[in-house]
Amino acid sequence: MNQWVYLNGEYVPREMARISVFDHGFLYGDGVFEGIRAYNGRVFKLGEHLKRLFDSAKAISLKIPLSFQELKEKILETLRKNQLRDAYIRIVVSRGEGDLGLDPGKCPNPQVVIIADRISIYPEKFYQEGLEVVTVGTRRNLSSALDPRIKSLNYLNNILAKLEASMRGAAEAIMLNQEGYVTECTGDNIFIVDKGTLITPPDWAGILKGITRDVVIELAREDNIPVEEKVFTPFAVYTSDECFLTGTAAEIIPVTKVDGKVIGSGKAGPVTCRLISRFRELTQREGVPIYKKEEKDG
Repeated sequence: MNQWVYLNGEYVPREMARISVFDHGFLYGDGVFEGIRAYNGRVFKLGEHLKRLFDSAKAISLKIPLSFQELKEKILETLRKNQLRDAYIRIVVSRGEGDLGLDPGKCPNPQVVIIADRISIYPEKFYQEGLEVVTVGTRRNLSSALDPRIKSLNYLNNILAKLEASMRGAAEAIMLNQEGYVTECTGDNIFIVDKGTLITPPDWAGILKGITRDVVIELAREDNIPVEEKVFTPFAVYTSDECFLTGTAAEIIPVTKVDGKVIGSGKAGPVTCRLISRFRELTQREGVPIYKKEEKDG
């Protein structure tokens, strides 16, 4: 069966999904994107992801050529055409075709691409045994240079950190800001648990404000787990009782070793396990229905 990709108003086979080499997204990373998950025939937190996409686009003065509702419908139709119930959806909006110069004013037609496929970031054993991560020397972008709250196509900062982690044999990298505080990993937000309190860096510290991050905070508060958004150093990670990462693709994954130091008991802790269970249960029953039957059943 063909994999169908939405490309500027058409659904085309994967091998025909092409854009110009003069597109500013290709030439300069000039654009924005979102990654979204569908579970059990429903798209999880679709509205929240689309709001972040439109906010990111607004922050770089990029006009998305579809309305919020139109884009939502195109995402659902892409899933239907690919006959997917459980999927990863990637939306890319680039500045569009221009010339070899930097001027975005020469790119009159932004490009919209929607890809729906399956994804597996980490083997299941890591959700049981935990990840080993390292703190890298690559610092998170300064907000005054390229605000990490903009989910842009320019991910070189994250890629350099990922390369550094890979060279050290680690699955992920913890990135610090210019002041030496923990911000996030290359594709995930970070949480620690200290004496029963869940702690995560605030968005102003230099992070992408994750959708899964917000869900985890909400679930924790529902379970009467104290939550604090505050800055902390790697020392706080080393001495924490638990540590885990959150992201749309990775979901919630425990971290059991950081820079060679064992975190807590060396396995996923009770708060982490509880939140993983609650999150997985939530994804199976909440979301925007892909197919009409689920809409009626809901």
